[in-house]
Amino acid sequence: MAQPLIKKDDDRDDESEYSPFLGIEKGAVLQEARVFNDPQLDPRRCSQVITKLLYLLNQGESFTKVEATEVFFSVTKLFQSKDNGLRRMVYLMIKELSPSADEVIIVTSSLMKDMNSKTDMYRANAIRVLCRITDGTLLTQIERYLKQAIVDKNPVVASAALVSGIHLLQTNPEIVKRWSNEVQEAVQSRAALVQFHALALLHQIRQNDRLAVSKLVSNLTRGTVRSPLAQCLLIRFISQVIQESGSTQTGDRPFYDYLEACLRHKAEMVIFEAARAITELSGVTSRELTPAITVLQLFLSSSKPVLRFAAVRTLNKVAMMHPMAVTNCNIDMESLISDQNRSIATLAITTLLKTGNESSVDRLMKQITNFMSDIADEFKIVVVDAIRSLCLKFPLKYRSLMNFLSNILREEGGFDYKKAIVDSIVILIRDIPDAKESGLLHLCEFIEDCEFTYLSTQILHFLGVEGPKTADPSKYIRYIYNRVILENATVRASAVSTLAKFGAMVDSLKPRIFILLRRCLFDSDDEVRDRATLYLNTLGGDGGVVETDEDAKEFLFGSLDVPLSNLETSLKNYEPSEEPFDINSVPKEVKSQPLAEKKATNKKHPGLDTPLAAASTGVDAYEKLLSSISEFSSFGKLFKSSAPVELTEAETEYAVNVVKHVYDGHVVFQYNCTNTIPEQLLEDVTVTVDASEAEEFAEIASKPLRSLPYDTPGHTFVAFQKPEGVPAVGKFSNNLRFIVKEVDPSTGEVIEEDGMEEDYQLEDVDVVAADYMLKVGVSNFRNAWDSIGDDFEKVDEYGLGPRENLTEAVNAVISLLGMQPCEGTDVVPSNSRSHTCLLSGVFIGNVKVLVRLQFGLDSNREVAMKLAVRSEDDAVSDTIHEIVASG
Repeated sequence: MAQPLIKKDDDRDDESEYSPFLGIEKGAVLQEARVFNDPQLDPRRCSQVITKLLYLLNQGESFTKVEATEVFFSVTKLFQSKDNGLRRMVYLMIKELSPSADEVIIVTSSLMKDMNSKTDMYRANAIRVLCRITDGTLLTQIERYLKQAIVDKNPVVASAALVSGIHLLQTNPEIVKRWSNEVQEAVQSRAALVQFHALALLHQIRQNDRLAVSKLVSNLTRGTVRSPLAQCLLIRFISQVIQESGSTQTGDRPFYDYLEACLRHKAEMVIFEAARAITELSGVTSRELTPAITVLQLFLSSSKPVLRFAAVRTLNKVAMMHPMAVTNCNIDMESLISDQNRSIATLAITTLLKTGNESSVDRLMKQITNFMSDIADEFKIVVVDAIRSLCLKFPLKYRSLMNFLSNILREEGGFDYKKAIVDSIVILIRDIPDAKESGLLHLCEFIEDCEFTYLSTQILHFLGVEGPKTADPSKYIRYIYNRVILENATVRASAVSTLAKFGAMVDSLKPRIFILLRRCLFDSDDEVRDRATLYLNTLGGDGGVVETDEDAKEFLFGSLDVPLSNLETSLKNYEPSEEPFDINSVPKEVKSQPLAEKKATNKKHPGLDTPLAAASTGVDAYEKLLSSISEFSSFGKLFKSSAPVELTEAETEYAVNVVKHVYDGHVVFQYNCTNTIPEQLLEDVTVTVDASEAEEFAEIASKPLRSLPYDTPGHTFVAFQKPEGVPAVGKFSNNLRFIVKEVDPSTGEVIEEDGMEEDYQLEDVDVVAADYMLKVGVSNFRNAWDSIGDDFEKVDEYGLGPRENLTEAVNAVISLLGMQPCEGTDVVPSNSRSHTCLLSGVFIGNVKVLVRLQFGLDSNREVAMKLAVRSEDDAVSDTIHEIVASG
């Protein structure tokens, strides 16, 4: 039974939730549902029981088939009641139960009777329920009634029919498209909701015809739309038409004048929708923005919080691309810093930080200081990101901004908030040289009281890289050694590594570092003792053979050339023997699971059930197989094997994918084939390859597949010769040829020995520049960049043309080069106008390559890119630039 509504006491927490449904059980409610069968129905009690059933359904309670059927039949008996409130509850219950096809027939007659009732409320709800539970066959029978309802004089009935049409368009589009004339007539309705729903349905009917949508928008902009809701919808359709037209010139934009006219509409929602549409135009100019910014500025002083929020959020987005256009609103936004709505205040602060000038920084910092304690962590993170951007914009103001970050770092806050502050300080230290010493000291003071192990270890790691490069590195030793004494084992181990880095880089500190490391030999944790022993041995502090300075620095600061996951796998597979573990045996390429496998891990892929495919995560298994084939054994060491590329559609009779094996002077295509027809046996399976679009390749060998039974994957190979060490590219057309024989599916025996030759067209295969690059990550990009040197550094700038955002540009270049993103730089912050991406890899010939990409997005969404390449070979650096220039 439902418990009565509990009255709140004055001393109760205002945020406590009270529910009249607290403690109800399905079994008890189903017992109550027997009231539906009473000869004398009590509408009020029946409505209460239906309410409880609806609550259970919406809370995820599952009903068995028997329970749902019993409830459904009981509910249908309530159609005999004339109570309007109960009838509406019956409609809701039938919609939620979603009866099966055989049950729908029972209630259809009652619903069709209501659909033709003189009571408009019955008609509207009956239409909604029928369209929800009906199938295509019944829909054809009631189509005539639905057409009439669309043009009905009662707006409730017309809206019900139109909304039902929007839902039916997903399942029965051909039927709904026949209603175009009636929907067109409903667009002219004087009822606001009817016009809104009619316009939405008419657009969905025509959405795949760009010309029809453009014509629809053109007709409606002549003043026939009266409903503010419909006009907002029309503005969105206009934005879509403008975007698809591709025009970025003011005079060429279709319907821009209409958008500007909507800024003078009497309805606030229409004014805002038009202003937002103008600000989101591709390549919008300052002249086009001015009228939209003006009306948004007026909204900033509105008495309605929703208008203030909408305006400041839109201006915040505009400030990312056009900060100067928003400066006129700064005075109004400063008054919003004290707004009671913290979301509005946060957006106002971040917008001001983006649009403010250097002279306003100090004033803003004073206002923000009082503001920060009143908002949640998620809003604080937004403010911290904005402050970081402001500091990079005005580097001379780093002192006040760095002090502000340091102060809030010592205040209460969660992990994400503290991490955002630490990340910001680290970025400022790296990008503003003058901020290094003060920033490092702020971080050292923070780890004295830091409660987050991850942040402490990250700060210590960063301190070990940057601290030794400062004018007085000795002042950081106290902070680091305090971590060895006072922290947990994980932080102590990290502190030991940081001390060793100072000892390796600063000769004057070595004796002091040796003393501190020897003290660590008595630590209670194995990891701390082992690290101390290792570093003393490396630096010569144990009296043993001293490593050279270069060796010690390479050990402490050098990057690991192999992915940690690959190293872990190789160590687990290593069997103890007289031969020591060889790190050169660890695969260097970062392997990722193909998207198709992630989506359907239980789906069979051709070639994945074979011993080779089972070990397809490493090059070793491929190399072992290829070297066992006499035709390919002389090709030398295998450089790279690609992920399988599908050459057939899913669920076809023959499934084929290809793996590209790259050598210095050869490329071998391995075609993995699967026969999915039980009644067929394929013999002499080969792939004929047309290399007419790959001029630098010459076919030199092939290995056919003798037999391919049902559901037993097999391989056929084709080898090509290419210029040695050259990243040759080209397109290869493929045709599968075989002899097909009919077999008995139950026994697998051939029925007819005489087979028939057949051809099966496959998709093309492209050999691209990325096929000659191994994805090999580095643990510390900056150290790796410095260690590789600038002897063969090549820098150039490129225009990448118009892009939707920087993420699209970054992904395109990463895909083109086939390199491994480092330090998470492949992720671009939303709405960012600039970004730096770091890539690493090994080019064919085992040449290490590092790439630094700097992207910028202008107001016309044109992307510019600065590409800096460092490698161990001058020709390889040139090749990377050639790949980008031609890509």
